[in-house]
Amino acid sequence: MFGSRMVFSTVLGGAMLAATPASAQFYFKAPEIGSQRITGDEPGMLASPLPGATPAELRAAMVWNLRAALNVAALQCQFGPTLLTLPNYNTILRDHKVELNSSYSVLSKYFLRTHKTPKAGQTALDQYGTRVYSSYSAVHAQLTFCQAADAVSNAAVFTPRGGFGELAAEQLPVIRNSLIRWGEQQFPMRTPLQSSFVYPEFANEDCWDKGGYHPEQCAPGAKKRKRKR
Repeated sequence: MFGSRMVFSTVLGGAMLAATPASAQFYFKAPEIGSQRITGDEPGMLASPLPGATPAELRAAMVWNLRAALNVAALQCQFGPTLLTLPNYNTILRDHKVELNSSYSVLSKYFLRTHKTPKAGQTALDQYGTRVYSSYSAVHAQLTFCQAADAVSNAAVFTPRGGFGELAAEQLPVIRNSLIRWGEQQFPMRTPLQSSFVYPEFANEDCWDKGGYHPEQCAPGAKKRKRKR
């Protein structure tokens, strides 16, 4: 009798574990961070706006933003043994190499087209790359970010070649939403965590100079100074 109970308990426990959704990796109930497909010109989706960009250039920017996000996740999310952000990222680089390279080429031509000299265009491209990576800082929302990046990277692995741009249009908003400081949703705090956090103004030109992102330069009341290039 005791043995049969032990077997039943083991089977029941296994069934409960098998039924546990992937969203329970870090939370009892993870936040709902899904969103609608974007085109690339929505505020806050890219690291900074690209004035005058064509649909093809916006698509290239979305590809490059998502690639950067998954790169950051591959480096920052290795603390979780069930997260596959690093091996998935390496697979993505191999399987989607052609589309990633062509997207970078299109993005490079945008900056060359919108600046007076090739040198100025290259400098703007380099600065944009810095902003892209900086915009995925997830110190305050690492668990949600890593969980979302894991799911998106898994989807990218199974995305047919040539389809990474469409995946970026669908999943880049999810990555952006994951950077919000959500916390546990099953037992939420009385005061929303978001209210205690001021988000960086990555799109504010006054916050940037040649040395990188400096929030004190664009704080309320800060004296405007000429940005270094």
